[in-house]
Amino acid sequence: MARMAITNMPRTATVDDAPQIGRTLARAFDDDPMMRWFFPDDDAREAVLARYFATIFTRQYGRHGVCEHTQAAAAFWVPPEAQAKAVPDAETIQELLDLLGDRAPLFSDAVETAAKHTPEEPHWYLAVIGADPAAQGQGHGAALLRSGLAKADAAGLPAYLESSKPSNLPFYEHFGFSVREELRLPGGGPVLWGMWRRPAGSP
Repeated sequence: MARMAITNMPRTATVDDAPQIGRTLARAFDDDPMMRWFFPDDDAREAVLARYFATIFTRQYGRHGVCEHTQAAAAFWVPPEAQAKAVPDAETIQELLDLLGDRAPLFSDAVETAAKHTPEEPHWYLAVIGADPAAQGQGHGAALLRSGLAKADAAGLPAYLESSKPSNLPFYEHFGFSVREELRLPGGGPVLWGMWRRPAGSP
């Protein structure tokens, strides 16, 4: 019997998808320098990351962003009109602090540092995108990236993202992003690359 292909067709994510999205993104970000810095315990990282991503999806981006997923990837976008709302409330902040433990101050400093470098020009912000490494090469991340960029292009707006994984930069460059800024996170944290993409058809 032929194996059923894992579909990479983007679908709108709902709260019922939170457990799957949490697990998928936990696997996707297990080797991410920033997530390894926030969650250094190798044995606990996958379980904690699954809770972390499920929390920010259900309580933050799922409420105020545009969240899509496939069977093996997920992406959280925030259009400009929602960016003031797509911030964690007090309860969400407490949940994240509980997950981070003694790494919480580093996390807070990193968020504040990145926020200071966020472009002021209206844009679509790609907050999170990741694919399960077991499904790499099957187009899941690319499908989600194209879907979000199509929405940004339809609005005539640029897109912005941050990456702490240098091997991902060529992937984003393939879709029209270029490095706008390189910054080192405080407290001995990893380098973060801010990447910018003009809307399709713009000069």
